[in-house]
Amino acid sequence: MRYLWTTALLLGMTTAAVAGNWPQWRGPAGNGVAAEQNLPLKWSATENVRWKIPLPSPGNSTPIIWGTRLFLTQSLDGTGRERAVIYFRRQDGKELWRRVVRFDGKESTHRENPYCSSSPVTDGKRVIAWLGSAGVVCYDLEGKPLWQRDLGTFEFIWGNASSPTLYKNLVILNCGPGERTFLIALDKRTGKTVWKVDIPGGKAGANAKEWVGSWSTPRIATLKGRDEVIVSWSRAVKSYDPQTGKLLWTCGGLTDLVYTSPLITPEVIVAMSGYGGSYLAVKTGGSGDITKTHRLWRMERSAQRIGSGVILGDMIYMVNANGVAQGIDLKTGKTLWEERLPGGGVWASLVQAGGRLYVTNLRGETFVLAAKPTFEVLAQNSLGEKTLASVAVSEGEVFIRTWESLWCLGG
Repeated sequence: MRYLWTTALLLGMTTAAVAGNWPQWRGPAGNGVAAEQNLPLKWSATENVRWKIPLPSPGNSTPIIWGTRLFLTQSLDGTGRERAVIYFRRQDGKELWRRVVRFDGKESTHRENPYCSSSPVTDGKRVIAWLGSAGVVCYDLEGKPLWQRDLGTFEFIWGNASSPTLYKNLVILNCGPGERTFLIALDKRTGKTVWKVDIPGGKAGANAKEWVGSWSTPRIATLKGRDEVIVSWSRAVKSYDPQTGKLLWTCGGLTDLVYTSPLITPEVIVAMSGYGGSYLAVKTGGSGDITKTHRLWRMERSAQRIGSGVILGDMIYMVNANGVAQGIDLKTGKTLWEERLPGGGVWASLVQAGGRLYVTNLRGETFVLAAKPTFEVLAQNSLGEKTLASVAVSEGEVFIRTWESLWCLGG
């Protein structure tokens, strides 16, 4: 466990998180690694259920947790006209407030990607959410509106999903994909733009060769004494100064469509394309175009990858969209083992806690794998409801958002 703690500390907590909070997409450090030790191993729709509440319509965003509060983004009727941030009481799942933003314009999405797929973020004083073309909203924890920003309309055939992340007084967001794509930093206290970097976008029409875009959530990391914002874009992974948006380095080699977030250690960054594209590793600490100087390896093809993996020691753990789990050598990029999980496809990202890996498939079955170099399934837990979201964990409890319900599971 020493490696996990060292990595979490070096990469920096992007919020003032205290033990047990799950304040953003993929947890305190945004890497899917939690310090939890007492999560349940087994559950079902009737076993180890603390509470279950119905949700208004399908959705893919993951809940965030701060103390006794749980926040979730939600399209209320599935049409995207009413987009909400909802606060639930952690103890029993009771809804205490919801704040709704109306959007009557046009915004395309995929049938498996309902509106409001972006997870919110909190620093314990405010909760911030990106609602796609309905804008960015900020409320205090009691639901008082603090600010709202209209960033324009975002149009892509499969919609959007990137989640905001916090850095000091900034909220940083990958706005796209589509012809309008940009990385933006807003003042989390006022919503005003601090910096903005335009990114070459891509069309999403009838010609599949023009489909270019990234759904990757930015990662914040402190690497070799320097704070960086790292984003996997189409065709390259790039790093920026979080204070100014200045480009620090770029490494080419990704392909056109990217869904996963970068995986980061103090020495190595792994970036993965989706749609059968490439994946690569790059050494940290570079400057400028480091494709030739710092790229450690590149693999040309892979399965479709939507959910993000985790790095533990010298292993990369992934579960691809086809339901195949993989153990990949961090040093070489070679696949050491791969095993198909029963039950079909997976969109969720991995979560590591207490020596275990948790991942949920589309049928609502959560597999608990041993976090070790060899493949071992410890448990297979079914809720019987369609699920594309990832698990969130906090203080011995597992939270799962399905297309029908929000579940709290405990041992």
